[in-house]
Amino acid sequence: MTIDPTVSSTPFASIRELSEFAQEDEILFSMHSVFRIGEVRQIDKKNSLYEVDLTLTSDDDQQLRQLTDVIRREVTGSGWYRLGKLLLKIGQFDKAEELYMALLKQATDDSDRAHIYHQLGKVKWQQGQYEKEITFYEKTLEIERKTLPEDHPSLANIYNNIALAYNNMGDYSKALEFYEKAHQIKEKALPPNHPDLAMSYNNIGLVYNNMGDYSKAHEFYEKAHKIYEKALPPNHPS
Repeated sequence: MTIDPTVSSTPFASIRELSEFAQEDEILFSMHSVFRIGEVRQIDKKNSLYEVDLTLTSDDDQQLRQLTDVIRREVTGSGWYRLGKLLLKIGQFDKAEELYMALLKQATDDSDRAHIYHQLGKVKWQQGQYEKEITFYEKTLEIERKTLPEDHPSLANIYNNIALAYNNMGDYSKALEFYEKAHQIKEKALPPNHPDLAMSYNNIGLVYNNMGDYSKAHEFYEKAHKIYEKALPPNHPS
């Protein structure tokens, strides 16, 4: 381990005199310490032991700063909720579920519960457990409908998520039902050429395509295409 106090202000201290194992020459680092991994060498092929070279990052490490900025932008929230989003982002779905279930037990109001149920729905989507995903989204929906009007855009997002889960399960009639509910809300809330409406038409077209009703699928794909033509530059991938 390499530590250069002249380039890093990260607190650390030797605890050799306090440790039960003085011969280990332990050093205690602040919890926010970040190390750059250098060479990794296998020590013992029989026991899979490795020696890893670590270097404490400097205060002006540009790559670390860029990474931190990206995480701040993409992982919003605070405290444990932010950690849950980060676990989802890096694919640690089981750990995210464990965290959200613990937060659910501690939740004291419906707003927190609705958010946690929604995040658990995302976890189940990533795990491919679509029935459980729908259950969590329905719990979110039940709470949100107590305080939000029936045409609130937040409800459209939940309907979309439920529709996608049904589509993944192959229950296309239910998927269509919820995509249409979402679309009705978006039609009221958005201007006629908004890209989100195009995405909504595209989703409905996809369901009809899966159902084998290609003429209806074509109809909705064309509606989506017309909006995209107006809203996006001619060479846009959409």
